[in-house]
Amino acid sequence: MSISYDDFKKLDLRVAKILKIEEIPGKSRIVKGEIDLGDETRDVIIGGAEFYEPDDLIGKTVIVVANLEPKKMAGVESNAMLLAADINDKPFWLTVDPQVPSGTKIK
Repeated sequence: MSISYDDFKKLDLRVAKILKIEEIPGKSRIVKGEIDLGDETRDVIIGGAEFYEPDDLIGKTVIVVANLEPKKMAGVESNAMLLAADINDKPFWLTVDPQVPSGTKIK
């Protein structure tokens, strides 16, 4: 399926830094994360918790879709989506050089 360039431009892709990870009681595949978007912090749901320890994620500089409609899962509202490559259901987070400031727009 193709999308128009105008539709692609609607995506707000930005650099974010993962600041904090919290386990969600009763969940083994997702965690609650807090990301820095430069001018604000947001809570997000991060999948793949069965593959990674919190220390593997904290401090990573990732790419997120910042204007995705919020979604509530496991009692947590996720206010962005981290982008990842998916290999056999294991996410590999798309990262950028840590020198790129949080909030930087991806064009």
